[in-house]
Amino acid sequence: MPKNKPKQNHPLPTTTYSLLPTTSTPPTTTYSLLPPTSYLLPPSHSLLAFSAGVDSTALFFMLLEDEVKFDIAIVDYGLRNQSKEEVAYAKELANKYGMKCHSIQAPSFESNFEKNARDFRYGYFKELQLKYGYDNIITAHQLNDQLEWMLMRLTKGAGVCEMVSFEPVSYKDGMRIIKPLLNYSKDELLTYLHQKGIKYFVDKSNFEEKYERNYFRKHFSDKLIAEFRDGIKKSFEYLHKDKDALLSYEVIYQEKNLHIIKAPTLHNLLTGIDRVLKQNGYLLSSSQRDEIINKKSLVIGGLWAVEIVEIIAYIAPYTNAPMPKKFKEKCRIAKMPSKIRAYCYKEGISITNIAL
Repeated sequence: MPKNKPKQNHPLPTTTYSLLPTTSTPPTTTYSLLPPTSYLLPPSHSLLAFSAGVDSTALFFMLLEDEVKFDIAIVDYGLRNQSKEEVAYAKELANKYGMKCHSIQAPSFESNFEKNARDFRYGYFKELQLKYGYDNIITAHQLNDQLEWMLMRLTKGAGVCEMVSFEPVSYKDGMRIIKPLLNYSKDELLTYLHQKGIKYFVDKSNFEEKYERNYFRKHFSDKLIAEFRDGIKKSFEYLHKDKDALLSYEVIYQEKNLHIIKAPTLHNLLTGIDRVLKQNGYLLSSSQRDEIINKKSLVIGGLWAVEIVEIIAYIAPYTNAPMPKKFKEKCRIAKMPSKIRAYCYKEGISITNIAL
């Protein structure tokens, strides 16, 4: 791997700070874990989702080493006194290395915390992207996160595409999301931080089993990676290749949030529908997938209209906005699926363009 040194006026921190002891002694191997997808970033201007924890702190300094231009954003959920220190550390790093640090206090979420926190976080990133023109949002998801997700989906009933959903490059609500650390385990990132003497925080809530992800982390994923890390890495490489082979569909038209896709089989079409919705922040359940196959024309969760006509699927946000008779007649002649018509009218999408 390349071993570029950061071109800053300040040296890297020399103090390691962990609120909880590590469970194992870091190995003696010297790591220079520069992200394999970092080539996608320069000379773009990016925003790093920062938490001051192990993963995002390691990625912060890797990006500095690779001379990537970026700012950081941190969300304070107000659940722990420690969170104020984490925000202060983020601002300290940003000031030290000459970048912006965006921070925000999240509202209190009384139920379904993980989903609501994620929605709030990405909504904030979208606001920052629109205001400052960031080309990419960088997140610090890593190998352990991939395995946790796969195990959670496995226990609920899912196919390859649902279980292997973390991609190095993906899109969400018009944002380009980069995940450079998917091939690195938590232990490797800890080793990187320890050997460079970099300060980081440990969030005690990551050990609370009331959160589903933490349960899978404690009882399954961390133990498996500790013993079979290299094999799990290789398996994910194969699984991603298999997933690419399965995703045999084509986006034949897209305008705003209207997507029209074509595929050789209904299964491939469903995979494409699933992926389009996921990129727009909506995760299909197994029962919803079955419903799409059986009905072929429906509204998902009151939010998304999905229409299947032979080997073509139309996907758009659902609206029941009123339409003039003239527009309705044009839609009928063009054989435009009924549930997407109102969205096309509302957004000024030409019927001619989508009359395939």
